[in-house]
Amino acid sequence: MSAVAALIEELGDIAVETQPQKVRRRSRDFYWYSPILKRKLDHVTADAVVTPQDEDEVIRVVAACHRHRVPVTVRGGGTGNYGQAMPLEGGVVLDLSELNRIKEVGLGWVRVEAGAKLAEIDAQCQSQSRQELRVHPSTHKTGTIGGYIAGGSSGVGSITWGMLRDPGNIIETRVVTMEAEPRVLALRGADIQKVNHAYGTNGIITELMVPLAPAYRWCEIVMAFNHFMDAARFANMIGRQDALLKKLVSVIAAPVGHEYLRPDLIGRTESMVILMIAEHALDAFSSLAAASEGRIALQRFADEVNGSDIPVFELTWNHTTLHALKYDRTITYLQSLFPPPNHLEKVEAMYRHFADEVPIHLEFVRFDGEITCFGLQLVRYSTDERLLEIIEFHNQSGCPIFNPHEYTLEGGGMKRVDKTQLDFKREADPLGLLNPGKMIGWDNPDYDESADRRFLYDK
Repeated sequence: MSAVAALIEELGDIAVETQPQKVRRRSRDFYWYSPILKRKLDHVTADAVVTPQDEDEVIRVVAACHRHRVPVTVRGGGTGNYGQAMPLEGGVVLDLSELNRIKEVGLGWVRVEAGAKLAEIDAQCQSQSRQELRVHPSTHKTGTIGGYIAGGSSGVGSITWGMLRDPGNIIETRVVTMEAEPRVLALRGADIQKVNHAYGTNGIITELMVPLAPAYRWCEIVMAFNHFMDAARFANMIGRQDALLKKLVSVIAAPVGHEYLRPDLIGRTESMVILMIAEHALDAFSSLAAASEGRIALQRFADEVNGSDIPVFELTWNHTTLHALKYDRTITYLQSLFPPPNHLEKVEAMYRHFADEVPIHLEFVRFDGEITCFGLQLVRYSTDERLLEIIEFHNQSGCPIFNPHEYTLEGGGMKRVDKTQLDFKREADPLGLLNPGKMIGWDNPDYDESADRRFLYDK
């Protein structure tokens, strides 16, 4: 009997799926955004999907997998973009979608299980207390809070609240270890970084306590600009207005808005700015918009979006690439930082150098206390070699790329080998069974990082 078969027999009444097509479907994410990852990961599948109903069943599964030496890859909503939750060595996908209770809502915080969907957390918090999550990804409807913390870094709301890694944006994580006798650890303060953005390589997040903000009535605004840099400068100015309450400031170069997003609103030669502004800040915003070079193409309140339309944040962040791929399957994308304070100069240099080969998409954020922008540039892909040339040109120009065509924690350049996370893996997963193949520092202790490489997180 194989190790997986013996494991399944031992699990008894815990839900297990072994039908190959269903297992394959739940063994993947949106890795196919990248033509490189599509070739590398298309074959990847688990042997089984196990769906525990609560933390006690998670512990039972983990203990059994440890006994049988079966790898475990934790899955939330499967909305990642670069194979974070794909089981490179087979084994079990641990689907936490049934751990979805919203356990307690307090003033400024909520305690939830890891499989709770972000949209459902917001809906309950808004109805109970007129509060909402500070930050969420564009996959708000389908993403889970555990998957977001394990695989994400920023999102809608980051223009005000910064990055997930910023102290205070996660209050507590409850983690199950991968040991013969699994422990349940409550991590707070600096210890949270042991598992934040670790792809589930060193612990299984089962529960979280995260902060909330007041649920303001948000106005969705789309503006059109004849010139891209006018759009970028306007967005940067809005981002820097600390007293103007905002949730989203995005810029998308022509012709993307017309070709892939909202041709009913945006002309082929127009660049677009997408914003979410609090209702009480609209008068102040309108004065600034009227003095700009742009026109308002759409203005509505988020609670007025009907069933046939989508909220504007679903045109931004990683959804921009998703919409483009519906029209052109050769499109791919990059992830970059335009470091302050000269970020607009760097944006303009890349815009002029690459033109329509790399249509620029910016997300303005608060980063280390400063307003700057990330790039989620589209790329009109031709060859791997040309894609690598584009990446290298950005890096050499002081616009570091966090490579979405790599599936490891370190390979994408998001961070260096994280000694804190690596040490925690040695403690919490001594056999290396959690999401194997995703942490280079574990697999290759001699991994040499370039001394002149810029990382999003240096620690």
